Amino acid sequence: MGIAAGLDSSSEYTRIVVCDTDTGAVIRQGYAPHPVPPPEGGGRRTEIDPQAWLLSLGEAAGGGLLEGVQAIGVSAQQHAAVFLDRVGNAVRPALVGNDPRAQTVAADLVDGLGGKAAWAQAVGLVPQSGNPVTKLRWLARNEPDAAARTAAVLQPHDWLTWQLLGRPARRTTDRGDASGTGYWSAATGGWRPDLAELALGHQVALPEVLGPADVAGHTPEGLLISSGTGETMAAAFGLGIGLGDAVVSLGASGSVSVVHHEPLADASGTITSYADATGMHLPVVRTLNAVRVLRGTAELLGCDLERLSALALQSSPGAYGMVLLPYLEGERTPDLPHTAGTLAGLRRESMKPEHLARAAFEGMLCGLADALDVLRRRGVAVHRIFLLGQAAELPAVQALAPAVFGAQVVVPQAADYTTLGAARQAAWALGVAHGHHTPATPPQWPAPAATLCDPGDDLPVGQAVRQQYAAVRDETHPGAFPA
Repeated sequence: MGIAAGLDSSSEYTRIVVCDTDTGAVIRQGYAPHPVPPPEGGGRRTEIDPQAWLLSLGEAAGGGLLEGVQAIGVSAQQHAAVFLDRVGNAVRPALVGNDPRAQTVAADLVDGLGGKAAWAQAVGLVPQSGNPVTKLRWLARNEPDAAARTAAVLQPHDWLTWQLLGRPARRTTDRGDASGTGYWSAATGGWRPDLAELALGHQVALPEVLGPADVAGHTPEGLLISSGTGETMAAAFGLGIGLGDAVVSLGASGSVSVVHHEPLADASGTITSYADATGMHLPVVRTLNAVRVLRGTAELLGCDLERLSALALQSSPGAYGMVLLPYLEGERTPDLPHTAGTLAGLRRESMKPEHLARAAFEGMLCGLADALDVLRRRGVAVHRIFLLGQAAELPAVQALAPAVFGAQVVVPQAADYTTLGAARQAAWALGVAHGHHTPATPPQWPAPAATLCDPGDDLPVGQAVRQQYAAVRDETHPGAFPA
């Protein structure tokens, strides 16, 4: 038996799990928030001193948590950028992934390469505010002195790995995190340093991209550090999903990702072609609206999400003809950034709380089903759908989702799958180093306990709900989706 640890440095905290390398059983856990005050005025955080990540890591690992650990895998928030000078010091606080300021230069950057199709073909994505390539352009435009001093750029998991290893000359990343930068291609497996230079105005050092079971190095104490990855890829690996499995994440916004055997270039920019943590690919389609639709409806009706779910189940499929297009914050899929939500089909007999509640759940799920269809139209097989997020536990979601999605829905028990994925990767690298595993075969940890929800005889009902939704969507926003 070996012992491996998974470390996840999210936007707000550090979590660590210590696991048995053979079974995946969790032995012990640690947690610590990032030691930084909330943003002034209650707005979103746009930057942070990366030293806060190290302080949080140290606190989470306190009390002998890592005693006996042989290997560590690092996962972290995606798309944040740490800008380093020639000696490896940060030239300014890191820009975090959800910083919206870089969106102001994204369009200019897209035009600089010849449009969305050129970017999709080059690196599998179209630059948005979250991508490091766009943050490089923002830095060049807004802080030219800091940009001039920038000699290297890392993402959080890269930077933390480098710090754990004692800041060696060699800096590393993995395919998953590299695929979100905007200057690495999952199709070719190589950097596009010219695109980083296009954004920043001069050449910048980029880390070595490691394979899924590769070793980044060893700490001064002898602990093996695996290649690490981003949070999306670590969570997929922790869940143990494979070809034909999709993950639908229900946050305020939503995302749909599917394990696929090849990258997908998408000229519209709707699909982001990530690599995963196993050597496969993980195309992702995002929506701007998911659980915020439920929360807004619950506030309107003066109830919580549990009561909203109960109300929805008192209604019937199709919500008595009421349709809610859930584009409350504009929408990304379809590309309608300046639109608003629509409530259609109001009749005197349909104006009841239970029908509005049902329309909210159906609208949210139909919006995510539209995102799934973007991938299906590209030939991506979807056999099972893993549903993540607290809203996945709601009875209305579990009752409606299988028929609307047209597939079996798996709701895993609550667990920190990101840290488990990081620990599984560390166990894999350790096993390869000791000759117990091959680089092609990760350790086979048991699948998580889960609730299985099958569409059964309700598939025609789900199709009818989607047809009703699509009729309103296409009338309200003609041409938003291809026929």
